[in-house]
Amino acid sequence: MPDETLPMSTEKPLPCGAWPSPLTPELAAAGAVSLSYPATHRGSLYWIEGRPAEKGRSVLMVRHPDGQIDEVLPASAHVRSRVHEYGGMPYALVGEQLVWSRFEDQRLCAQPLAGAAGNATPRVLTPPGCRYADAAAHPGGQALVAVCEDHRAGGEPRNQVVWLDLQAPHSDAADSPTAPAGQVLYADSDFVAWPRISACGGHLAFVAWDHPHMPWDETALLVGELVNAAGRCALQGLQRVAGGPGESVLEPHWAADGQLYFLSDRSGWWNLYRWRAGQPVQAVTRLEAELGSPLWVLGSGAYTLLDAQRALVRISRDTVDELALLHLDSGRLQPVQLPYVAFGGLCRLDADTVALLASAVDRPPSLVTLQLPPGDASAGAQAQAPSGALQLPCALVRTAGQAAVAAEAVSRARPLHFATAPGPDGQPRQAHAWFYPPRLPGVVPQVGERPPLLVLLHGGPTSHSGPAYKTTVQFWTTRGYAVVDVNYGGSSGFGRAYRDRLRGQWGVVDLHDAVAAVDHLVAQGLVDGQRVAIRGGSAGGYTVLSALAFTARFAAGINYYGVADLETLVADTHKFEARYVDGLVAPLPEGRAVYRQRSPVHHMGQCRAALLTLQGSDDRAVPPQQSRDVVAAAQRAGCPVAYIEFAGEGHGFRQAANIVRGLQAELAFLGRVFGYTPADALPPLQIDNAGRL
Repeated sequence: MPDETLPMSTEKPLPCGAWPSPLTPELAAAGAVSLSYPATHRGSLYWIEGRPAEKGRSVLMVRHPDGQIDEVLPASAHVRSRVHEYGGMPYALVGEQLVWSRFEDQRLCAQPLAGAAGNATPRVLTPPGCRYADAAAHPGGQALVAVCEDHRAGGEPRNQVVWLDLQAPHSDAADSPTAPAGQVLYADSDFVAWPRISACGGHLAFVAWDHPHMPWDETALLVGELVNAAGRCALQGLQRVAGGPGESVLEPHWAADGQLYFLSDRSGWWNLYRWRAGQPVQAVTRLEAELGSPLWVLGSGAYTLLDAQRALVRISRDTVDELALLHLDSGRLQPVQLPYVAFGGLCRLDADTVALLASAVDRPPSLVTLQLPPGDASAGAQAQAPSGALQLPCALVRTAGQAAVAAEAVSRARPLHFATAPGPDGQPRQAHAWFYPPRLPGVVPQVGERPPLLVLLHGGPTSHSGPAYKTTVQFWTTRGYAVVDVNYGGSSGFGRAYRDRLRGQWGVVDLHDAVAAVDHLVAQGLVDGQRVAIRGGSAGGYTVLSALAFTARFAAGINYYGVADLETLVADTHKFEARYVDGLVAPLPEGRAVYRQRSPVHHMGQCRAALLTLQGSDDRAVPPQQSRDVVAAAQRAGCPVAYIEFAGEGHGFRQAANIVRGLQAELAFLGRVFGYTPADALPPLQIDNAGRL
């Protein structure tokens, strides 16, 4: 008989995977709203809002100085750039004008800020066939510089820095496919980024790099004099300030006093440096931590200059971010205490206010403002936490949808460090991950049951996963799954040496680390080693396919637009990543045998796991044929296989209906593989070779 002095347990045991999660596929899609590219102008705060419910439309928003929030443009406007395919900052605020990238044809449009949401037809500035991003206004307010990607000549597009004069009279010739893309200031490198004009308007700084390097491998910071005469602008006296072999330089910003600040990983970590003409480069910070992150999209903001003495910087240690007030002359850092673990898009709103994107562990990302102490205030006059961190007012502007999971139902990330395969020198190595146990208040696993494990793999592969709230993670933990989000060797956030582990070893190190994470959790008794699935997209999808082709560790794989054939990828992908695999695997043609050895499509005959693949029909980064080929190979091998191709989607799903259908397919698929009935009402999923389940 139970002891009546003890309270009776109200927790109901249910099979893991079949828990009745409040986070339905529909709510997960509704919560997939994104906030990006904040910018400030004359006291107003602007940002881009990605809305799956509106077929993935990117909406330009504004919060006025009085606090009112509006859409800036009419409801038909889709503000998004496709430079590098991944895009970048798609608008600029230039004096009294708004300049923005029209998604449907990638042409830049201009119109007065006042009344932009009205019915006035925007003035088209640029010809068809060219894409633009990451523009910066000239301080005179009548012109801008921008990254231009010119696709009109065929073959690889031409990347360049261009000058656009907004005072130039409109001409119908701008509609011609042969019209100038702008006044070309620089076009001597394969890629350019971050064009920034000095406060006096006389100098231009930008970052450039060439094939086969990626911007986290090797870039150069170039500075030249802007000369504007007779209506023509040119760049003279160009010099390299920093960068070169083994150095990645990112994010230049001019201070009002003429000093140029930038990030460099010359120490093995992205730190802040400064340069003044005629003087050597000086280190401002010397941290074993990352102030920067890989350039996948143009125009991100990891720090912002507040005045001549101070900056606000993001500091990332083991993929956990904090903010700090940096005193530029002394290098002294004052941490800022905030309830967030990830930050981005830092930009100054006024002398003592910064706007930024912030993510917590238990709710969707937010756009917030942070009130900083005045520049002449002493540190001792500010409220401080017991740790010595500054406690500063933080105000919420916007959230990326509502959390469908109550705070008490959120599974919190636990850092995981585990032994993995030794390096080339035979020395032991560790890898990193975040572990999330299953969690749903009122429900527990059945007696003796260990939860199934879902292994998540980020894309890139030069990206990373931190502990901030992710709908994907909570979608599974609230259903009774354990989740491990692996930061395999090659991930950013752990310094250059960790990032370089993947050089020449893609398909080896990432796979070893994923398997090692599973083995570690199984040895700890935290998961069921017989019920392990692996899920990833793009580069993460490549590791998913490799895991099924080259190991027997996983019962199932969920592949979102993953790479299946390395050699075909190199032939078919877009310019930005056309030579990426040179560093990750080997150059061609000498590396052809290695490419074939590591391409899952050629080895699916030995796969015995189940495979679900989801693909966008318009994907340029990983074209659909990659998925079609690997699915056909798995079918021939007798593997249980399901495939869905979504019309109109690219590299990353943006439309709510497709996000919902993908999640429904995942639920039905893993329910079949692991032998349980999901609590959700799901449409049927066609699985070929289903008799093998």
